[in-house]
Amino acid sequence: MVDVSTRATESERVQDVRAGKGDSPLVLGIETSCDETAAAVVAGERRVLSSVVSSQVDLHAVYGGVVPEVAGRAHLERIFPVVSEAMVRADVVGPDLDAVAVTVGPGLVGALLVGVSVAKGLALAWDLPIVGVNHLEAHLFAPLLEGAAPPFPWVVLLVSGGHTLLVESRGVGDHRVLGATLDDAAGEAFDKVARFLGLGYPGGPEIDRLSESGDATAVALPRAMWGVGLDFSFSGLKTAVVHRLREDPSLSTADVAASFQEAVVDVLVDKTMRAAEMVGARSVCLAGGVGANRRLRARLSEACARVGLECRLPTPHYCTDNAAMVAAAGAWILSHRGPSRLDLAVDPSLALDGP
Repeated sequence: MVDVSTRATESERVQDVRAGKGDSPLVLGIETSCDETAAAVVAGERRVLSSVVSSQVDLHAVYGGVVPEVAGRAHLERIFPVVSEAMVRADVVGPDLDAVAVTVGPGLVGALLVGVSVAKGLALAWDLPIVGVNHLEAHLFAPLLEGAAPPFPWVVLLVSGGHTLLVESRGVGDHRVLGATLDDAAGEAFDKVARFLGLGYPGGPEIDRLSESGDATAVALPRAMWGVGLDFSFSGLKTAVVHRLREDPSLSTADVAASFQEAVVDVLVDKTMRAAEMVGARSVCLAGGVGANRRLRARLSEACARVGLECRLPTPHYCTDNAAMVAAAGAWILSHRGPSRLDLAVDPSLALDGP
């Protein structure tokens, strides 16, 4: 752990960042909703001074998925070194900050409790307000962290291991859900199919990698609810993959992976573009861990280019769980909704329309 207690409380860099302190809050963000221990310092809702993520992939790979108790223990071990590193990289100490923001849900209850408990302790120690952040809403701030904001209204495809949502954003903090998955999230389907194919964990990156050498047209697979509404369903697709392999075990694993990936991407892109047309969107944004998938990024970018929409694809670091998006969301919430109570609780099932 890096000791930051002896560093100067007002460096030249902090003085520069906080020249307009009233409208440029300096916020520490903490994210521990699942299997990434993350901390970041963001100034003025958009300027990322540091972003540190400690992944637990290696810990969970042996189990083929995230084990909640293992995740919670790992967060306990890593949270203080990660926070310290984020503070050192940003060249700040506690008294320099204006608030501590922390994910309160949705996520694994034990993992969330670690982050919230630490955030409360730091807020008390430094006499700072605390801001509870909805993890899903935080993902909607990722498109704001790199470059100028895309023109509103947006349609955001938020797609991860636990969630698949289409969200309309008419302004920062002003959003409504247009569609959601009715069963498996897209990332969950990737992991389950990868496990059946004997690939490593996490499954999404493995299928993405293997698909490059496969034929996406080799295996006929269904596109559930394609062209019907804005909700998603991936459970049937996963089952179809299992049935096809049981019928013909000689199928190329690369071809199956590529065909499965193409089926998922077809539905995600089709519904996103129809949602954009429906609400008159000027921009389409991608968020969530599956947003790092190369095929999805390419297809969505091509679809937007055909109809003249701006397409914002955050770098993979900001697609996957990170604390910069939490800090950015926390800065905006602090300015527009006010701080949370110090007794704020975690909510593992928190919906996007929650606080």
